[in-house]
Amino acid sequence: MAAGIHYARSGEAAIAYQVHGDGPLTVLTAPGFVSHLEVLPELPAMASALERLVGFARVIVFDKREQGLSDRVGRPPTIEEMVDDMRSVMDATETERAALFGVSEGATMALMFAATYPDRCTHLAIWGGYARLARAPDYPEGVPDGALDAWGETIRREWGGPAAIEIFAPSRAGDPEVEDWWARLLRRGTSPNSALALMQLYLELDVRHALPLISAPTLILHRAGDRAVPIRQGRYLADHIEGARFVEIPGRDHLLWTEEPELILDEIEEFLTGTRREPLSERALATVMFTDIVDSTAHAARLGDRRWRQLLDRHDALARGEVERQRGRVVKMTGDGLLATFDGPGRAIECASRLVDGAPSLGLQLRAGLHTGECELRGEDVGGMAVHIGARVAGRAAADEVLVSSTVRDLVVGSGIEFSDRGEAELRGVPGAWRLYAVAGRD
Repeated sequence: MAAGIHYARSGEAAIAYQVHGDGPLTVLTAPGFVSHLEVLPELPAMASALERLVGFARVIVFDKREQGLSDRVGRPPTIEEMVDDMRSVMDATETERAALFGVSEGATMALMFAATYPDRCTHLAIWGGYARLARAPDYPEGVPDGALDAWGETIRREWGGPAAIEIFAPSRAGDPEVEDWWARLLRRGTSPNSALALMQLYLELDVRHALPLISAPTLILHRAGDRAVPIRQGRYLADHIEGARFVEIPGRDHLLWTEEPELILDEIEEFLTGTRREPLSERALATVMFTDIVDSTAHAARLGDRRWRQLLDRHDALARGEVERQRGRVVKMTGDGLLATFDGPGRAIECASRLVDGAPSLGLQLRAGLHTGECELRGEDVGGMAVHIGARVAGRAAADEVLVSSTVRDLVVGSGIEFSDRGEAELRGVPGAWRLYAVAGRD
């Protein structure tokens, strides 16, 4: 989903934006807590969701001022500046009218824009949003000051790592891939002091007066157990915007992309187009391989963004070449590793072993995990329990180790591949105990 970075001039600030696709309708997204146009799609689920949106729309994404690739002006934007920035991006992209998609904090600017410029807003969709975050005497739906203070203290204490992941995405806390991505997004998207200043702004943002003025068709989406923005705040929006439709999504994550995002995307597509796409699904037996760079966060911090990106490019080229040599298919790069599938477990083991053996030439260590099972094929992507198991097996692998499930080991009996028994393990989210084996040698 590569797209060029462009800039719109909005007063004193240059606002970075991208345009994806050329569909019949335009969706302008208003980002949440922290954004960075180049880091956000490094999470595979986010990249897949963007591809889904581009399937039926021209999608415009931007970084707020003070964040990501946009100008850092030394203070959080006012709500007036937020609206101006949205308008500037629309003008720069020659967009007369668009459907607005406000995410989390981006909901406030989307709500205000829809009320201020009704002739430029065709639809309004809100995810995990609010008109006012903090509790007030006339607003019991808000979050108590003590909870916001604790939230801010968690961010201050954990900054540099996956700060407050238990609040933003509890379903993925402990998932190395998501935690690395979230920490990287926070570090590159803003700074500790800017994040805390943004938290202070949350105490003051209040666009409740704009809600009765919104005339565009409106969809409010909210997860039932959202730990950052309680669902009662989403219900408040729906109750105070005439004709708004409210949809409760199961789960606890505030981040849209980390917990069954297809449920949200189904609702948005139907809301904007009138139809809900039924994805074509096929199933096939495949060996799934996940690889991961050991201590990628430490490498990135030591090398800096530019040198780390260069090293990742070399790693990706090595990995893609080896997968092709073993007749596999790279499904996606995961930021610091990859997901690939093979039509035979022996070739998958050979590929993983060669990648692990070759990583030291780049100054890296890899780990790999493999499982064979029935995969669900959806276009270029794969899903299903086999993929989930493969990811969990990879998460148990040590540095310089190729770890496989008992299924893979049983399928290559007689091949000359030797294994070391690693015992039984519980794989998070997978029923039962699984016996795992490390590849010890190949003839």
